[in-house]
Amino acid sequence: MKDDEFRPKLGKIRSGGSKAGKRYANQLLAAINRAGGTHPRGGRFTGSRTGRGGAAAALLRSRDRYAAFRQRRVMVKARFVRLSGKGVDGARAHLRYIQRDGVTREGEPGELYSAEKDRVDGREFVGRADGDRHQFRFIVAPEDGIQYDDLRPLTRSLMAQMEEDLGTKLDWVAVDHFNTGHPHTHIIVRGKDDRGENLVIAREYISSGIRERAAELVSLDLGPRTDREIELRLRREMEQERFTSIDRQLLRMREDDGSVSPADRDAFRQTLHQGRLRKLERMGLAEETGPGRWRLNDDLEPTLRRMGEHGDIIKTMHRELTGKGLVRSAADCVIHDRSGEPAQPVVGRIVARGLADEIKDRHYLIVDGVDGRTRYIDIGRGEATEPTPDGCIVRVTPSNAEPRQVDRTVVEIAAANDGRYNIDTHLKHDPSATEGFAETHVRRLEAIRRATNGVEREPDGTWIITPDHLERVAEYERQRAKAVPVTVDKLSSLKLESQVGFDGATWIDRELVSDKPEPLQDSGFGRDVREAQARRRQWLIAEGLAREEQDRILYRANMLAVLRQRELIRVAGQLAEELSLSYAEARPGDRVKGTLRRSVELASGKYAVIQKSREFTLVPWRPVLDRHIGNQVTGVMREEGISWTIGRQRSGPSVS
Repeated sequence: MKDDEFRPKLGKIRSGGSKAGKRYANQLLAAINRAGGTHPRGGRFTGSRTGRGGAAAALLRSRDRYAAFRQRRVMVKARFVRLSGKGVDGARAHLRYIQRDGVTREGEPGELYSAEKDRVDGREFVGRADGDRHQFRFIVAPEDGIQYDDLRPLTRSLMAQMEEDLGTKLDWVAVDHFNTGHPHTHIIVRGKDDRGENLVIAREYISSGIRERAAELVSLDLGPRTDREIELRLRREMEQERFTSIDRQLLRMREDDGSVSPADRDAFRQTLHQGRLRKLERMGLAEETGPGRWRLNDDLEPTLRRMGEHGDIIKTMHRELTGKGLVRSAADCVIHDRSGEPAQPVVGRIVARGLADEIKDRHYLIVDGVDGRTRYIDIGRGEATEPTPDGCIVRVTPSNAEPRQVDRTVVEIAAANDGRYNIDTHLKHDPSATEGFAETHVRRLEAIRRATNGVEREPDGTWIITPDHLERVAEYERQRAKAVPVTVDKLSSLKLESQVGFDGATWIDRELVSDKPEPLQDSGFGRDVREAQARRRQWLIAEGLAREEQDRILYRANMLAVLRQRELIRVAGQLAEELSLSYAEARPGDRVKGTLRRSVELASGKYAVIQKSREFTLVPWRPVLDRHIGNQVTGVMREEGISWTIGRQRSGPSVS
């Protein structure tokens, strides 16, 4: 009802009220029920039914258990995503990723669809969501999804049922994925209802209601599970090295003293429980304490879940390696684990990049290392790592979760100044420090304050540094490392085989002349690099950039500079023709000024295209330029790089 449709009609004192008033009261109660409200005497308030769909979720939970047991199983993962700050950029990136190549049955890019359209423009959907507070992301994966030729009818039926449960129209898009053993659908729902208000869905409906509705629909499509299907699935679970529904039943059967007596009138179920307990005994997760009595390991569930995850990762690695035609032994396929002693940097080529957790946007890399081992590496949030095409050479460095020197300096200065820190006290404590250097410490404190509220700033800019400041910083770094556990540096965008005869400075060349080259094993990618280096040496000798002398290869002192200049001139010529501008080379000491047009990827690294009115130049790229494409930039070329001043102003922030 609209606000202006409400017309109160007051009755006489002690009267039963008007019929219109009673109708309104009934409508109000119905609205409360739809939103998941309960009578005050209904029990303790938990908030699980606050929002739309709470009543529907409660109704689904109270249905017949036997019917629920027969239903087809559906896995639903859900995530609530805030769109403030960089959230919209993350939403765009998520849409691009779920539409990536190779997700359909034919290996084609995924197609977004909606309730009415089979093809939807993702940019238009994100544009409609401009200003939204949040969005919902769901993954719906029927256990029997392989029996569906097309998941769109199921998805549309599910979303229509959700609209009925939530009492509002939903603005959503979806894309189906068939690139894994379990076909599934990604659904993105705007965080607005049909009145333009923030869409709030009851936690209970998200956690169980959507799954139950999806299971109902799949059971209607394929029919309920038969006894034979249920029996076969349970027999397969009996020997699996992961957490299963049988384990869940055993944990529910555990008595106060922690023991389990799996006696059951049903012979099949008793055999099932006994067989699973014997399997757990072989795995060291259960112990028979007497005839028919067992004690389960306290860490049974987390241990089995870790084992299941480990098995899934190994399967993913073997699938990707086989698809690339690479043969690696099981002993050489490892998971990059940071839980033990500090992990070392890994150098190698990327075999594949994918989503470890599609709903949380956590990505992984499979890196074929020069040490002969192939690693699965969790790299955290997708937007934290720039695109890394298959075959490129990278260095993966674990994030440091320890306090930095800047943090120790702040603590040292604060300890000498009654627990207070500011720029003036820093400069007084260390006369050799510059104001700019001290400001880096302030920026560090501000970053920690915004993220954790673990440090206090007074109105005059003075910071209160507590005695446990380093412990707070360590916790801040640990939280950051969970989101971005590693740093991925691209050493070369060229594949190894392309570098052998490339007329430019390649990663192989840098390794050949390095004082500390990467140690190479004579197996796996290490062997491939050795062979490529031998062929590259012959190419360099033929080009007059190296010579063989007494069983040694001597390289020209300026070999890298010559190769870098060759490629730079070649690329500049191509750009000059494309832009219809002349190329002006930037030398050390030159002042570079113009519009930052774009970046270009060279074998020797990434370069910025700086355009003036009648000419352009190429200079080394810096990450700070990412946010300033299309803007005026000014910089001074130096031997070690370039010092930038961003914007048209005569003075401003510079980046060296």
